[in-house]
Amino acid sequence: MDPLQLKEEFFKIFGNRMHDPVIFFSPGRVNLIGEHTDYNNGFVLPCALNYGTYLLVRKRTDGRLKLHTLNFGFSGTFSIKNIEKDKEGRWVNYPLGVLSEFTARDIFPGGMEMMFYGDIPNGAGLSSSASIEMVTAFAVNELTGAGLPLLELIKLSQHAENHFVGMNCGIMDQFAVGMGQKDKAIFLNCDNLDHEPVQVPLDNYQLIISNTNKRRGLTESAYNKRRAECEQAVKYLNNIIPLQHLSQLGIDDLGLLDEAIPDGTIRRRARHVITENNRVLEAVSVLRKADIISFGRLMNESHDSLKNDYEVTGNELDILSYEARKIRGTVGSRMTGAGFGGCTVSIVEKDQSENFISELGKTYSSLSGLDPVFYLPGIDDGVRQI
Repeated sequence: MDPLQLKEEFFKIFGNRMHDPVIFFSPGRVNLIGEHTDYNNGFVLPCALNYGTYLLVRKRTDGRLKLHTLNFGFSGTFSIKNIEKDKEGRWVNYPLGVLSEFTARDIFPGGMEMMFYGDIPNGAGLSSSASIEMVTAFAVNELTGAGLPLLELIKLSQHAENHFVGMNCGIMDQFAVGMGQKDKAIFLNCDNLDHEPVQVPLDNYQLIISNTNKRRGLTESAYNKRRAECEQAVKYLNNIIPLQHLSQLGIDDLGLLDEAIPDGTIRRRARHVITENNRVLEAVSVLRKADIISFGRLMNESHDSLKNDYEVTGNELDILSYEARKIRGTVGSRMTGAGFGGCTVSIVEKDQSENFISELGKTYSSLSGLDPVFYLPGIDDGVRQI
């Protein structure tokens, strides 16, 4: 939908055509490489997409907060002075959590009418939740004149997801959604938040996101279990070396894992984190040389590690990644996001894109019994007012 269509939908819901809403947009993100490293204070390389979440906002004078979305059936009216979590775990918890962060800072936005519309496939692992959080944070910051810097909006959005929604995510998603730049990935050190844009040379190539159409709820998945396993690895390692997180170890330290960690599963989890951090560093190096072929090789290696060491892929993601690699013109293919469903991201020669979608679609449906959906996104800017 374009902004005019969205405005018309807003008026149908809330009435009063005399006062226009303000329109904001926040992208989704895809992580090109660096998976399950963010909450281990490691390196990641995400980029913002030209899919995302639109938010139309108009102020009210009665302190009531009206939330509506064009994507789901549930809408709600809430008091801005007494924000409580939706016990059913519905989508409203994302904006409510962000609003609670503002009120905790003694920033009270007053009443608002808020209509959301997203074209990010829900549950696909492209950060629809972070997109909703960041567009809410950005809009409230603008409309209240609070003047919080973008990094503070990123941090408060992550805090809302951790403590209000209950998803123990790292900061990568909100950071990519907030800081995204057109045609560039964001090389982020999740330990100290040092970051820099890195050009992604896709002149003759296309990003293709392949959705397994296997839905998974992150809070019900093994995500939090993997995080706990990494924390256990740190405890083991502390018996021989002082350590706060796994990303303090480099590729030359892999030998410490056999020495310190008796549990083979915990050892594999730690090995993934350490090798994945190294792959991100290599990926940034090859992108700076415009070496997209080497970047694709690193994507493949990342998926293999996520399958064998971290065990977060599953049959559907493995089919998409490994069958994609057999198709002419595929440079690299890997799962992206938390795993257990969701999407792969592939880099494919542009003139082979249609053949890629046709061949992989048929093969995936045959082997999985599910019908995939494909997206050909561009790399776009971060959260903004339209």
